Amino acid sequence: MELFRMADVISVLELPQPPWGQSSYYVQCPCCDDNNPRKKHLNINLKKDVFRCPKCGVSGGVLDLYALVSGVARDKAYKALAERLNPTGSNSYVRPKRKPLPKQTFVEEYPMTDVETRHATYNALLAKLSLANDHRQNLINRGLTDEDIERLGYKTTPLIGLPILAKQLRTEGYYLSGVPGFYKTETDSWTFISEKRGILIPVRDPNGLIQGLQVRLDDVQRRKFRWVSSAEKKDGCRADGWTHFVGEMSSTVILTEGPMKADVINALSGLTVIAVPGVNTLTQLKLTLDVLKARGLQKVMTAFDMDFSLNKNVQMGFNNLLSLLNDMEFKYGTYLWDTQYKGLDDYIWAQKNK
Repeated sequence: MELFRMADVISVLELPQPPWGQSSYYVQCPCCDDNNPRKKHLNINLKKDVFRCPKCGVSGGVLDLYALVSGVARDKAYKALAERLNPTGSNSYVRPKRKPLPKQTFVEEYPMTDVETRHATYNALLAKLSLANDHRQNLINRGLTDEDIERLGYKTTPLIGLPILAKQLRTEGYYLSGVPGFYKTETDSWTFISEKRGILIPVRDPNGLIQGLQVRLDDVQRRKFRWVSSAEKKDGCRADGWTHFVGEMSSTVILTEGPMKADVINALSGLTVIAVPGVNTLTQLKLTLDVLKARGLQKVMTAFDMDFSLNKNVQMGFNNLLSLLNDMEFKYGTYLWDTQYKGLDDYIWAQKNK
């Protein structure tokens, strides 16, 4: 089998080429940049042959990128790519010549530190923050109790005093290097990323450790939920498309989209829930499912918003998800509910209020 490289895919798909001398660069994300040429959130790494968008969480390898951009099903991506690179059907193909872009300034980032260190730092950070009354009421309106909110660790994004917070954490012995959200200013002082006002959401692994943070932004119409990341900042670190796990270990779990939605479903039903940041983000999900399978997971019930089938990219991602579950030999099914309720969390809360 011929080994394709990321350079082959970007040439075939006519994606922008990297600046000369760089193996990692950014292009428009087909899932969240809305065809806006000024937005470039999808990182392509030619050295590692991977891609990732820190905003919507979509990620994967060479064939995943080809499938995502071209619309070809993931299991047919290899054949389709081979035919485009080698239309004559011979045993080899010629890689297209690379057309470099002008050289650009590159900001050095820290590699991500281990999850135990990230958890300790995030836990200490959240302990220093509070939750605004309007944010608390928003969460209560979703079905969470004050006890749930305290247990889950939701807080309001800090808007001032960010360098002071970072300095306090360092003084207390917490590591900021390799923790997404923290970075150095031009004066080499550590600080925390300045987000718009919103609710900070801890994203936890199956052991309950905080892997990273998401924020639900106030007063935005699109992409309310974003990763807390310090990508492209001095000594910063990008977030990954982590899955979120909530509940007790069970042989059956619900799979949905978004950590907050998962937390609400669990709080209202007691069921065990896994959340992906998006239906196209399967790399981290597979790692989580491997861990849970070893702990006795047998069945996965999907519960994505009822309008998921109306979006072509989402539907393609859902089909790839089902292929993954099938390949991993899980039993699986899909929950359906009254379409006047967008999410399973909305439906359960409405039924409880009746």
